[in-house]
Amino acid sequence: MFEVRDEKPEDYDAIRRVNELAFKGKSEADLVDALRDSGDDIISMVALQDDKVVGHILFSPVSIENGEDSNTAMGLGPISVLPEHQRQGIGSRLVKVGLGECKANGCPVVVVLGHPEYYPRFGFTPSKPLGIEWEKEVPEEVFMVVELEEGALEGVAGIVKYHAAFEEF
Repeated sequence: MFEVRDEKPEDYDAIRRVNELAFKGKSEADLVDALRDSGDDIISMVALQDDKVVGHILFSPVSIENGEDSNTAMGLGPISVLPEHQRQGIGSRLVKVGLGECKANGCPVVVVLGHPEYYPRFGFTPSKPLGIEWEKEVPEEVFMVVELEEGALEGVAGIVKYHAAFEEF
């Protein structure tokens, strides 16, 4: 069994290790550190099994820009689970709890760049048909959005811009 909770400063090294092992490199771990250090309001949570960090998820603010209009949302990612703990429901639990935390913190919309067969189980749908696109060219089915509050996307369209830290990685 495992639990999910907000990250604590004493988790930082373990979070870094989880990201490095899950992604087989340092880029995502460096991104997590940069987003944490940015001072922006992020949501960063860990999954613990036997008091050991085995998974991590991070949500950071994004803007959906359309001319002079701008709407704030959260971007999911990165999400990571230690390789030996994958396919045990840890990632799914992190996403569910994380989306609940976003909603509880007043965020009505979340976007994700991710696997088109994984994220729809959490309510994500391709964003392009809704008039929402990422600023980078990606296949339509991998950039998705979910409303955490009914009607939150009414009248919202535009280009999603992530924190500048994403440009470095």
